[in-house]
Amino acid sequence: MEAHLREALGDPLTVLFTLIRVAIVYAVLLVFLRLSGKKLLGQMSPVDLLTLLLLSNAVQNAMIGPDNSLLGGLLGAVLLLFLDRLISRSPLRRGMLGEPTLLVHEGKPIPEHLAREGVDLEELMAALREHGLMDLKDVLAAVLEVDGTISVIPKDHLVPKRVRKVRSSRNR
Repeated sequence: MEAHLREALGDPLTVLFTLIRVAIVYAVLLVFLRLSGKKLLGQMSPVDLLTLLLLSNAVQNAMIGPDNSLLGGLLGAVLLLFLDRLISRSPLRRGMLGEPTLLVHEGKPIPEHLAREGVDLEELMAALREHGLMDLKDVLAAVLEVDGTISVIPKDHLVPKRVRKVRSSRNR
């Protein structure tokens, strides 16, 4: 019975090394994903999705190693979720995730920012169309957010809308 339990739970030393490997792989991949830019994370093409899926498969053995126990797998998953929560609530979050990048200012694209973030004009225009705009001149600002999405603020955003008051039939 004890051998069966040990096989199911795994060797404590192996489990410890699994946790260490999971933490190291998590940290290294976080750095690599950060260096790959915000665009990869939010505006996923089929190629980007395939890259991330294959990346996870490639590092699986590096994380779990010889520990194929139920406990090793579950602890690895719990540690990944814990690290994700820790990073998302950490004061270091901004440094790890980056800051939003202004791509368009008052109808003019900022070529240096577009190039640095790997966003081409075609992708920018697609984002504008998603926000119901067809021309750069209609854009006050477009921002590449840290999650890879592009937020667009139209120029007419600052123009006060004329509100027409409608009387309720109850007030008559």
